[in-house]
Amino acid sequence: MPGHTENAITIAAPLDLVWDVTNDIENWPRLFSEYASVEILAREGDKTTFRLTMHPDENGKVWSWVSERVTDRAGLTVRARRVETGPFQRMDIRWEYAEVPDGIRMQWTQDFAMKPEAPVDDAWMTDNINRNSRIQMELIRDRIEQHDRERHTPAPVTPN
Repeated sequence: MPGHTENAITIAAPLDLVWDVTNDIENWPRLFSEYASVEILAREGDKTTFRLTMHPDENGKVWSWVSERVTDRAGLTVRARRVETGPFQRMDIRWEYAEVPDGIRMQWTQDFAMKPEAPVDDAWMTDNINRNSRIQMELIRDRIEQHDRERHTPAPVTPN
């Protein structure tokens, strides 16, 4: 049975900041703890094709893949899919942003299926994605909220 996950978090920061930071693909290695590097391969309008490389896993294996991401700023959505699927038959991701009373609600929905020869099955990957999405979302929330606080902290006045 194909995998499906939905994870969301509220970030207490302005929409423009949340959108800009989370869609600045070049800076993902500083935003996400799991990514070692990103390489932009092509840009065409709102579509970006890029290679993500993760930090080595517990066995020393480095995972890397190519994804395609299309942003829709007016609709507050992003659609992404893996082009080089690796162990996945398919991986489709939808990011949705919504203004809520406490800030911006960011939701990630992932629909995928593992290849029969993959080292893990759909159920294992569903649990893994759910666990890791919560970790990454909390990290992203904390980094954006800290950035927002720093933007609004006045610079100290130095006496002449």
